[in-house]
Amino acid sequence: MVSAYSPIKFAHGLEMANRFMLAPLTNQQSHTDGTLSDEEHHWLTMRAKGGFGITMTCASHVQRIGQGFPGQLGCFSDDHLEGLSRLAADIKGANSVALVQLHHAGNRSPKELIGEAPVCPSDDEKTGARALATSEVEAVIADFISAAVRSQRAGFDGVELHGAHGYLICQFLSSELNQRTDQYGGSLENRARVLMSIVDGVRESCGPDFILAVRLSPERFGMRTAEIQQLFGWLVKSNKVDLIDMSLWDVFGDCADPDFAGKKLLDQFVSLERGTVMLTVAGKIHTPADVQRVLDAGVDIVTLGRAAILHHDYPKKMQVDASFSPRTLPVTEAVLAQEGLSPAFIGYMKNWKGFVVEANAS
Repeated sequence: MVSAYSPIKFAHGLEMANRFMLAPLTNQQSHTDGTLSDEEHHWLTMRAKGGFGITMTCASHVQRIGQGFPGQLGCFSDDHLEGLSRLAADIKGANSVALVQLHHAGNRSPKELIGEAPVCPSDDEKTGARALATSEVEAVIADFISAAVRSQRAGFDGVELHGAHGYLICQFLSSELNQRTDQYGGSLENRARVLMSIVDGVRESCGPDFILAVRLSPERFGMRTAEIQQLFGWLVKSNKVDLIDMSLWDVFGDCADPDFAGKKLLDQFVSLERGTVMLTVAGKIHTPADVQRVLDAGVDIVTLGRAAILHHDYPKKMQVDASFSPRTLPVTEAVLAQEGLSPAFIGYMKNWKGFVVEANAS
C-alpha cells in the first residue's frame, strides 16, 4: 500500500515531502491589476503550512486579455514580481513545493472584464470571440514561456500549464472549436502544437531544474478521451514534463465519452505508460479512504480542491488520524473565514450550490 506520506522526486526539480497537492482554485482575492493581495497570500500559505506537499496558485493569466475572472492573480507583467516573490518564499519556507498555474481564458474572458472582444482559435459566435491571427498565436506561446521565466525569477519551483476546462490551450485542442487551417488547426498534432511549443519553450528557457506540469481534461469541453490519451503519450515521450494533472471531476466515475462506455475514467490514465512522469488526479476526493483508494489505483499524487478549502491542514489531520471525518457541506461563512478565506472568496463560494449556509439557517 502506497503511503500518502512517502516523498516523490521529480525528474526535473525538487522532491516533495508527501503525496498531497493543493488544486489551483479560483478565489477572486487578488487586486484588479493582478498583483498579489495579502488575502490570497494568507490563503495559500495556510495550505503550505497545513502540510500540502505542493501548493499551487490559482490560474494566473499570462496576457492581460487572457483574464478569466475578477480578482485573478496575474503573471503577465514584471509588476507582479514583488508579490509572486513573497508568495514563493513563504510557500517554500513551509517546506512545500511552490507552483504557479499559467492560464489564458481565451473565449471565456468576459468582455466587460478585459474591455474588448475575447480571443479564440477560431471565430466563436456564441461568445463573440474573434480568431487569433497566426502571429497572435505565436505571441500567446511566447507569453506563456515568459510567464514561466517570470515565475522562476520570483523563486517558484515550477509551473503548471492549464490545458483543461475549456480555456485557451484546451480550445486549441478541441476539434469542435478549433477550425483553423494553419499549422495550429486540423489534425491532433496541429491542434496540440500550441501546448507542445509552450512545453518546449519552458523547458529550454527555464532549464533542467524546474518542474513543469500540464493539466488536461479527458472529456467535455470538446475533448475526446482517445485523443487526450494520445496527447498524454506525447507529453511523456517529450521527456520535458514532470507531472500530468488530470481533472476528472469524479475520480471514481464512469467515462462520458461513448467510445469508452461502461469503463472507469481513472483506469484510462493510470494504465498508460508514463516513464518518469508523475500522475495526479482531482475530482470528488473527500475522505482519507478516498485518498488511499486513489493512491492504491496507481496515482502518484492526490490533488485536493474542496477538501482543501474545508481543511487548510488536511494532510496533517490525516497523518495524525487516518480515519478522521472531514467537514461535510454546507458550512457557514464563519468556518470558511476560519479556514483562511477572505470575504471575496467566501462570496465566490456562494456561487457553488450547497457549499455555504447562513449561520441562522434551519
